[in-house]
Amino acid sequence: MGQAEPIFTLETFRFFRDLAKNNKKVWMDANRERYQEHVVRPFRRLLEEMSQPVLELDDRFDTTGRSGANFSRINRDIRFAKDKTPYRPQMYLKFCVPFPGEGETGELYAGLSKNSVTAGFRIYGGKRKVSALAMIADPRLAARPKWLAEQKKKLGRKYESYWYAAEKKEWKQRDGWPANAEEFKKLQGWIVRQKLKPADATKAAFASTVTKIFRDVYPLLKFTCLGDED
Repeated sequence: MGQAEPIFTLETFRFFRDLAKNNKKVWMDANRERYQEHVVRPFRRLLEEMSQPVLELDDRFDTTGRSGANFSRINRDIRFAKDKTPYRPQMYLKFCVPFPGEGETGELYAGLSKNSVTAGFRIYGGKRKVSALAMIADPRLAARPKWLAEQKKKLGRKYESYWYAAEKKEWKQRDGWPANAEEFKKLQGWIVRQKLKPADATKAAFASTVTKIFRDVYPLLKFTCLGDED
């Protein structure tokens, strides 16, 4: 049997670097085929290879392949963004379990940008009162206050953790792990991730690497935003 072909190549990172330097519609229109060949098709292949391992973690994960559900959008909504460039020089594959209503929930993700690769868990509060953070995570943490310390002990050496709290209507980043349930209630977003090198994404084993990361951080997602199965 022949050696497995890598999903991504250095051309993916070159495309994102070029997009960052030429972030205009006329350039993007002229480079649509590059975008399809080096970003869209590789990310769809990554989805194909990751879907079964993710469904083995929880068969409720959405793996339909829709933009927004599994892929971040490269077009930026400049109406509400401080950055008015029309495109994001990055792409994310993500998996979440659908959450009732309009509340935010957490996800497992893997992302590539012009010079970096990250994979892990993230969750944002949005309208926090109707988010998974408030409806699922806060009550569970109140009942199990040592959970944060337990996860830090398990993952702290391998994974970077940082979170956001709202201060004067602006999000402020705080490095490290939330200390306790009271601090957690102030949390508007939380990321636990592993930073990889671009070369890691060009290896044939990249999907396996991401699978291992997802298995490590899945307990964070399960505790903070997944309800009990019927």
